[in-house]
Amino acid sequence: MGRKIVFTGGGSAGHVSVNLALIPLFLAEGWDVSYIGSKGGIEQQLTESIDGVRYYSISTGKLRRYFDWNNFKDPFRVVKGAFEAFRLIKTIKPDVVFSKGGFVSVPVILGSRMNKVPIVTHESDLSPGLANRLSLPFAKKVCTTFPETADQLPIGRAVYAGAVIRTELHKGIAANGRAFCGFTPRKPVILIMGGSLGSKKINESVRLSLDALLPRYQIVHLCGKGQMDGSIRRNGYVQFEYVTDELPDLLAATHFVVSRAGSNSIFEFLSLRKPMLLIPLSKEASRGDQIENAQSFEKQGFCKVLFEEELTADSLCDSIEKLDEMKGAYISRMEKSRLNNALDQLFSIIKEEAKG
Repeated sequence: MGRKIVFTGGGSAGHVSVNLALIPLFLAEGWDVSYIGSKGGIEQQLTESIDGVRYYSISTGKLRRYFDWNNFKDPFRVVKGAFEAFRLIKTIKPDVVFSKGGFVSVPVILGSRMNKVPIVTHESDLSPGLANRLSLPFAKKVCTTFPETADQLPIGRAVYAGAVIRTELHKGIAANGRAFCGFTPRKPVILIMGGSLGSKKINESVRLSLDALLPRYQIVHLCGKGQMDGSIRRNGYVQFEYVTDELPDLLAATHFVVSRAGSNSIFEFLSLRKPMLLIPLSKEASRGDQIENAQSFEKQGFCKVLFEEELTADSLCDSIEKLDEMKGAYISRMEKSRLNNALDQLFSIIKEEAKG
């Protein structure tokens, strides 16, 4: 009988992208691959159409850092999800469970522990997220993207692996990206993305900046689900809720990126040598992990940072102009970076724990 693996992780694209990079490797080696996530979550949208992957949904609760009446209900959902995951894993009988984090992973890890299945987790950000901190006592190995993260974890369980880069992102064709948007090769392209759920403030600032930006640039705006504005029709400006298959081509055509500061995304931009303007989630909306990520990249000279509290149409235009002026220096520093793709190492670690 072939070996089996269960993947989990979700709530945002960042908690799925590493899994999407790993799944083809396991399928190619003949593993039986299952994915446990939330019902209707982004992880379901991104994974259930992959040939050879079975998707299972369970109950889950969101781990909030603010008051919400659902905070009183969600612990019960997590417990319910843990027992659902326990039954699923008892039926699937995987050799190993791999968790990318996010609130959906907690009940899966609890269910895996109850079945005594080895667990490997992955932490993308500089400081461990809440879901991964809750999962830490049950994980055999915690793989990290930043070397500093290992210092915050128990000795013997933390493994610095580096950034996982989706190989398909390096296969994009710029001409195809421009054709997809109806762009000309004579003007530089800015790709703007506010995370998988979008950002109302970034979207508003971009739309207020179009008069100033469009004479010099062409703009691809990934707005997030339900956040497109169909009333805006301008030459050189296109909107999408999100893209999947077209992303490598769009990135190949892109000269500058304006983005949130999720770890997976910014390391991918680094690997593609794309000058970045990072607008990290504020501490009011997050635990501050994106601020740490952005400041780490800024310190290394890979990006310019614009804090959300300072974001306006004017500050956005000024920051893009400064990024353009310094693009050569940013690209030069990125080319000198010693970026290792952790995909093969992560693949090996998971298989080694499965043997155990």
